[in-house]
Amino acid sequence: MHITQNPIRFISRSAAIITFAAAATLSLQAQRSKGIDETHGAYSQPLFSATTLLAANETPATIGYSSSAGAEETASAESYISSSLAADPSPQPPPRRYGRRPVYADSHHNADGSNKYAFFIGGGFVLPTGGTHNYLSTGYAIHGGAGRNFNKKLALLAEVDYDHANIQTNTLNNLLVTYVNLGATGQDGSALGQLGGTNHNLSIAAEPMYTYMDHDKLGGYVIGGVGFYHKVTDFTTPAVGQYCDYYYGCYSYEANQTIDSYVSNAVGYNGGLGFTYKGSRFSDLKFYAEARYVYTANSRRPYFDGAPGTTNPTASVNYFNVFPQNSAPTTFIPVTFGIRF
Repeated sequence: MHITQNPIRFISRSAAIITFAAAATLSLQAQRSKGIDETHGAYSQPLFSATTLLAANETPATIGYSSSAGAEETASAESYISSSLAADPSPQPPPRRYGRRPVYADSHHNADGSNKYAFFIGGGFVLPTGGTHNYLSTGYAIHGGAGRNFNKKLALLAEVDYDHANIQTNTLNNLLVTYVNLGATGQDGSALGQLGGTNHNLSIAAEPMYTYMDHDKLGGYVIGGVGFYHKVTDFTTPAVGQYCDYYYGCYSYEANQTIDSYVSNAVGYNGGLGFTYKGSRFSDLKFYAEARYVYTANSRRPYFDGAPGTTNPTASVNYFNVFPQNSAPTTFIPVTFGIRF
């Protein structure tokens, strides 16, 4: 209560006490410094004097040094340098060693980093050429396969192809007359009034591939091979079919009915060029465009329709062939696009 009633008196007393304590502390510090100087005078002296430093730099007389030894070493070094320059006036530094090439030891890569296994799938269109162009029109192609990469350049692939084409209209009209003259009838027993036809080659081939260009994004390759080609031609006429279902009952639908079919198997050959593109140099996925020339060595079969007065050219009594083109050698160019990985 007393401090609260006289704040000014309390503040003045506190200031006086603090001032006295500070003065006493300074006095004690001054006396202590003076005592040290009087007791240890060496502390006030410099550690090193100019005389001491000059004496340390002087060479003691007790050290025995011969200038002739240094001269002999200098002469020996100069002689070595002179002989080295005489042997090779422009010496080259030793080659730098960058280390060994990386080795990929896993089961999916070759030693050069390429994938061991290759896959591809694609499709496109088929262009008949030569004599094949006289009876087949442009069609479509589907192919795919897999194989083994031996390195970045060389691979061996197994490929399956399906090449489909339609029979040209002129060929169908000529064959329609032939079938009508032979007494062919439609589903209702009347003479044929319309004829359709398709042709396809189903093949499997072994194909080596060589990559001659492999940049960061663009690439190029040559490919070729030999395989087995199964050539089939079917001639059809429109027909009406009926289908019955347990829940919905029976209903009719239109479909093509095959009235004649021809099969020819042969060895075939193919070869062509392709180009690849990938979005990144680190990607294994490549888009490709490719064109090949295909030749199948089919064995020709003669024409024979069994008409009176004609002679069967074979020993088979059931021989019939009004479309010998199916057994003729076949040539076409499939142009395909797809992906390789």
